[in-house]
Amino acid sequence: MAAKICLVTGASSGIGHATALELLRAGHIVYGAARRVHMMGAIREAGGHALPMDVTKEEDLQRVVRTVLDDHQRIDVLVNNAGAVVHGAVEDTPLEMARDEFEVNLFAPARLIQLVLPQMRRQGSGTIVNVSSIGGELAFPLGAWYYASKHALEAFSDTLRMETRQFGIDVVVIQPGIIKTDFEAGTARQLREISGNGPYGQMAEAMARAAETPMEGGPSDPGVVATAIRQAVESDRPETRYVVGWQAEALLQLNRSLSDREFDARVAGLA
Repeated sequence: MAAKICLVTGASSGIGHATALELLRAGHIVYGAARRVHMMGAIREAGGHALPMDVTKEEDLQRVVRTVLDDHQRIDVLVNNAGAVVHGAVEDTPLEMARDEFEVNLFAPARLIQLVLPQMRRQGSGTIVNVSSIGGELAFPLGAWYYASKHALEAFSDTLRMETRQFGIDVVVIQPGIIKTDFEAGTARQLREISGNGPYGQMAEAMARAAETPMEGGPSDPGVVATAIRQAVESDRPETRYVVGWQAEALLQLNRSLSDREFDARVAGLA
């Protein structure tokens, strides 16, 4: 298989970092982009490129895409992995934090897609991989804005897939389960700071303690997600969705098989 030109966001840690390295091992040309460029040394050592980028800054998005196109005159793969999460009750969470969540999880990927699509259309091929979550299909308490942003990303991806198919462009959604990364390292702190002292305090404390308790049998290594992304990138006809990681399939099937109220009752036991 010929090497593909790949841009991976959020590549300084977790799923993005693992994905960049996995694609490099497979022989692809990889540009990793993140704010913490100093944490992408392993990507450089493996033969990749590390670019500084804040996904909330238009000039950064344009610069990174321009760099890839200037170097190779094409872009084959965009992996939108960069993300953010906020934990707190709807009533307690400042809307400014909610807007920031959507800016990172929805509008930044959308803008990058707008920037790469003209070239993908010209070359008649491309793969756009949007890293969602099982939270793009189900939801738990005290995370409404995160789940809402991932639900929105998945609906956006579904429409995009139908629009771009005519140009030979594939759109893939990745739905990771519970993955061992630093992504939710601040979960317990956020829960206590935002909702710990109000009417949702008891629920917030229960969920904070759960977040601090080691999970038996999990979570999964980010490498399992990276492998799924590589498979999607290298497939002539990738799946539209890849469910991967600890508890992912089980939780999605539970959500699909139960009524809303039945699922709510099961979730209540976690909070």
